Amino acid sequence: MKHLRSLLVVAATAAVLVTLAGCGNNSSKGSSSKSDMKSVALVTDNGGIDDHSFNQSAWEGLEKYGKDNGMSKGVNGYNYFQSSSESDYTPNLQQAVQAKYNTIFAIGFSLEQAVKDAAAQNPKTNYAIVDDVVPGMKNVASITFHSEQSSYLAGVAAAKTTKTNKIGFVGGIKGDVIDTFQAGFQAGVTSVNPKIKVDVQYANSFADAAKGKTIAAAMYANGADIIYQAAGATGNGVFAEAKALNEKKPAADKVWVIGVDRDQKADGDYTDSKGVKSNFTLASALKEVGQAVGDVAKDAQDGKFPGGKIISFGLSDKGVSLAKDSMDDKTYAATQAAAKKIIAGDIKVPVHPAK
Repeated sequence: MKHLRSLLVVAATAAVLVTLAGCGNNSSKGSSSKSDMKSVALVTDNGGIDDHSFNQSAWEGLEKYGKDNGMSKGVNGYNYFQSSSESDYTPNLQQAVQAKYNTIFAIGFSLEQAVKDAAAQNPKTNYAIVDDVVPGMKNVASITFHSEQSSYLAGVAAAKTTKTNKIGFVGGIKGDVIDTFQAGFQAGVTSVNPKIKVDVQYANSFADAAKGKTIAAAMYANGADIIYQAAGATGNGVFAEAKALNEKKPAADKVWVIGVDRDQKADGDYTDSKGVKSNFTLASALKEVGQAVGDVAKDAQDGKFPGGKIISFGLSDKGVSLAKDSMDDKTYAATQAAAKKIIAGDIKVPVHPAK
């Protein structure tokens, strides 16, 4: 991730701060000590830090940053505020400010308005929003990812693996961000075989595992043998359904899931009907949220916070990628060949689904 780090350094000059809900009391008298100057907090969207995806990756990155810099969890160190619903965003951000956290990360595009309001009210606090852009505010840094690129590779993997020529896509909440996942995935599938059918459905939530399980059950029953989920904690339900189905059949007949944001291979471990241990995570479309959070936190600590800047990561700087997980060598090679073409500009990946 050296290139990722250097990109952040080049982009430096802005604000990073995000609020979290459910962290307990974080009151502090505040000071101008070195400890205070590098204190950092994270506010989740309603997926939570244990969503096995986006928020968890961000928190793992912040934890690593804190431990690497000899910080403790809590006031004057690092912490998170967990949001259970959208109504928690503003209070969580405010709690982080009251606790004197110097830099606050907001995890997810749904916190955009809350970040705008908080940044305007607290111009000396650094804020960073992940997966959205807040323009024109010198104390807000915007961190974005070319998720369409890694999703394209996921589409290639799915198209090379399917036996039924039916594939599913489960999104969380439809919008510009998840559009990139859907558009890239469908384009990748089509590049291999335009006759493959991709069933697209949205759960309208990033925190409803039960809804994800229900959607996945219908897709698998309809003949899909692979589902790519870009749905945060809702995607846990897709994994749960795949596991329930796979445990009743031999591994040769398994259905697959493609993970998102972090490597979700471990979530696909199971034992098949013959007692054989296997795995159904075909691949994972990685987004280095944790690394980006840690790097921006370090920039803020060093007085180089990239306020007012848009920091964007793609395949070329390893900000996104595709984990091999259970792909066979031939399929993985096909994804890497596609990656080289995307980096070279020979493949232009769409960011919105075709109408």
